[in-house]
Amino acid sequence: MRCPHCHHNGSRVVDSRPADDGHVIRRRRECEACGFRFTTFERVEATPLLVIKKNGTREEFNREKILRGVIRSAEKRPVGMDEITRIVDEVENKVRSLGENEVSSQLVGEYVMGLLADVDEISYIRFASVYRQFKDMSVFLKELQEMMARDKKSKNNEDSKERTADDKKK
Repeated sequence: MRCPHCHHNGSRVVDSRPADDGHVIRRRRECEACGFRFTTFERVEATPLLVIKKNGTREEFNREKILRGVIRSAEKRPVGMDEITRIVDEVENKVRSLGENEVSSQLVGEYVMGLLADVDEISYIRFASVYRQFKDMSVFLKELQEMMARDKKSKNNEDSKERTADDKKK
């Protein structure tokens, strides 16, 4: 490591400790030539991930863009910032775990909507209305009907589990 003081190309590590929740290692170094001490930070270099948009253009994956969209959809809703951050983290982890250098914006949007639907239905509809660009009321109504059908199906599954548990108790 080059010394910022004398520009000698040799230094020794005096102290190392984790920083940024273990994602970074902070190192105190000392120049072998002049004795100047300085700090460096070492982090894993993430490979760039490109998002292919609907029009075919590519841009670098930006978790802040997803965060802003989810915050906007959850505005004035009982969805906390911790939950929003968890959704964005989970989407980023899913996308990066694919092991691809490029991913479609449709896939990213579907991941977000899947997680939002489990957290808050109104936030989900708000996000879907922008993401899917509802052209008219019939498309919006179709989305609502699909959501209601999923909700009804999950409630039926819960009811049958409760009945099975009650039967076992008898």
